Amino acid sequence: MGKIKEGVLVKRFCGIIYADEDTVFSVKENLITEFGNIDIEAGPFIFDFTDYYAKEMGENLKRRFFSFEQPVSPDNCYKWKYFSNEIENRYISSSGGRKVNIDPGYLNLSRITLLSTKDYYHRVYLQNGIYAELTLFYQGNDFKVFLWTYPDYRSENYIDFFRKVRLKFSQQLK
Repeated sequence: MGKIKEGVLVKRFCGIIYADEDTVFSVKENLITEFGNIDIEAGPFIFDFTDYYAKEMGENLKRRFFSFEQPVSPDNCYKWKYFSNEIENRYISSSGGRKVNIDPGYLNLSRITLLSTKDYYHRVYLQNGIYAELTLFYQGNDFKVFLWTYPDYRSENYIDFFRKVRLKFSQQLK
């Protein structure tokens, strides 16, 4: 029988898709208030991997990533998605669409996990309508993709951000 280990820590991050720089800086302040200081930031990266968000959010979208300084327990990570949805609802355009899309997730030394409200075959139900999606895994000294990994999360810019976050996290665990 395996022994249950308490006190597992992860490194929390958020990816934000947006069009307007002023909006993203305001959102950043909301995230800092809830999740604490940011230790690694990446972007803006052009978000042209899909037009999925164009009708709602407009053209010329960008993405930024924020990694939060303090390692945390993932026990209630579903609440992070609730909070990110609350922020998205604060930033609604005059046409009724979101101005930002916030994807919270976490990193441990072996994987990147995103939180989602959508079910699919590669997502695991957590609770209260939130699912966890393994997005990248770490093997052989670098991150690897799954068949379902989003095209943007396969990009060198994103993977480089996660390399830096993983390095920082490994130093924090020592």
